[in-house]
Amino acid sequence: MKRNRIGEIIVERIIFIGGISGVVILFLIFLFLFKESFTFFIRYPLKEFFFGKNWYPTSVPPKFGLIPLLLGSLLVTVGAIAISLPLGVACAIYISEVAPGWAKEILKPVMELIAAIPSVVLGFIGLVILVPLIKQAFHLPTGLTALAGSITLAFMALPTITSISEDALSALPRDYKEASFALGATHWQTIRYVLLPAAKPGILAATMLGLGRAIGETMAVLMVTGNAAVIPHTFLQPVRTMTATIAMEMGEVVQGGLHYQALFAIGLILFLISFVVNFIAEWVISRQKR
Repeated sequence: MKRNRIGEIIVERIIFIGGISGVVILFLIFLFLFKESFTFFIRYPLKEFFFGKNWYPTSVPPKFGLIPLLLGSLLVTVGAIAISLPLGVACAIYISEVAPGWAKEILKPVMELIAAIPSVVLGFIGLVILVPLIKQAFHLPTGLTALAGSITLAFMALPTITSISEDALSALPRDYKEASFALGATHWQTIRYVLLPAAKPGILAATMLGLGRAIGETMAVLMVTGNAAVIPHTFLQPVRTMTATIAMEMGEVVQGGLHYQALFAIGLILFLISFVVNFIAEWVISRQKR
């Protein structure tokens, strides 16, 4: 009994240290981003950064307007979620409630395998196949558009949304379905009015994870969106995201310069957006559970 108790104490301590380490590392990341960004916010007007419509870091004087980058990121992310969410939930319903046993054993691992494909490979596939199709379909001068980025990111977020939504549906008590059938509901009525509402917290969590994957993606959007730092008005325009801006320009800036600090300011904004999205998701999920 003493040995078992000692083992439990050791495991508890390891878990506690692991949890505290995660919080400390997260705080240090925020502190590092804030430290590098703070000097930029002192040297460059906040109004011009947060409300500026031009990103010309090499002009004289340089212009660091966040609006085109922020709108580009939001447009691509919203488009990706609008595509991947209904498809992901539909795939989860099929795997959990419709597909025969042998199909479930194949489809679930395949979906999880797709999630492991490197983003640069998906970006290359989008560049070679998707971009020319969009150019021909809409008669555009270039297929490197926000739509190409949205579809590529939707394909990347789809396995996450499908897998977690399917787990949420499969984890529901069997009594829900049996009670619905006993009241005379059909299979599809049971799915729509009983299972989906009951699995809403899990589906919401899947959506937020998919959203986090989309908004934080770099290589895929760097390859298929055209990287034009302009304010987008439609999905058929080239855009540039915040992550792509950091990836493209960080290797060319002078360390400690204003441009260098501006890129860290973008990183800080991305960090805060991700934090707020996850906080809202946790709050909504806790309310749904109650």
